[in-house]
Amino acid sequence: MKRPIFTGSGVAIVTPFTKDTVDLPALGRLLDFQLGHGTDAIIVCGTTGEASTMSYRERMRAIEFCVEHVDGKVPVIAGSGSNSTETALALSRDAERAGADGLLLVTPYYNKATQQGLIRHFQVIADGVDVPLILYDVPSRTGVTIAPETYAELAKHPNINGVKEAGSNLSNIQKTRNLCPEDFTIWSGNDDETAAICMLGGKGVISVVANVLPAEMHRLTELCLKNDFVAAGKLQLELKDFCDAMFCEVNPIPVKTALDLLGWDVGPLRLPLCAPSEASLAKIRTALEQQGLLV
Repeated sequence: MKRPIFTGSGVAIVTPFTKDTVDLPALGRLLDFQLGHGTDAIIVCGTTGEASTMSYRERMRAIEFCVEHVDGKVPVIAGSGSNSTETALALSRDAERAGADGLLLVTPYYNKATQQGLIRHFQVIADGVDVPLILYDVPSRTGVTIAPETYAELAKHPNINGVKEAGSNLSNIQKTRNLCPEDFTIWSGNDDETAAICMLGGKGVISVVANVLPAEMHRLTELCLKNDFVAAGKLQLELKDFCDAMFCEVNPIPVKTALDLLGWDVGPLRLPLCAPSEASLAKIRTALEQQGLLV
């Protein structure tokens, strides 16, 4: 029986940058904030962490730093996906050597692999490491959706722990839950779908919003895991406007902007990402004010 790498709220943490590289002291401060407010796992070098703009050396140093700084308090899960199976395997092995407790593997983007190609891609990586994998289904970014039948095949692998599901297809999630064994874990990949996915058997969320509201996202998943879906649904609705604001432009533009407005100084976005429009900036400010974080 496979155990989930984590349950609850895992933060897809932003990567603070200086003009030239990763700002490790700033990253340390963000990690302390997360650990102090109930976050159940750290996911580093994912989409929110702008991993696609980071050099190989920067990615490995960020992963190593998170492992060292967190020091076993919660699992550290490293994004190590690529549209090249060979590159993803190399990243995964190096992240494992850096001490990551698990790996987050996005579907190969741009190539648009078939379902059989997805199976072979993930199996090769799972065969090549000794830490658990979380698959990442995010068709809005990759152009590829993992089918429920594909999950059922991949769930047979002892190193494939589950999936971060950001496909916004609750019907497919139901089919996946019915086809896969109970020890194949589903995490929400969209903050505003957390309660709904947990109601269908999900075990938590890999969250963007938790960068700013870690205690609230931890509380939401805590209610879900206690099967208190009345209270969880109420909190989910209360957080809806904030979730929308954090995705008013492509992630992580809004959340990094929010953190900067709150004084965290997470540094510049890396091109091709850029500062939000004035209209989006106003939405972000309003969302922070409504949470009582800006006056």
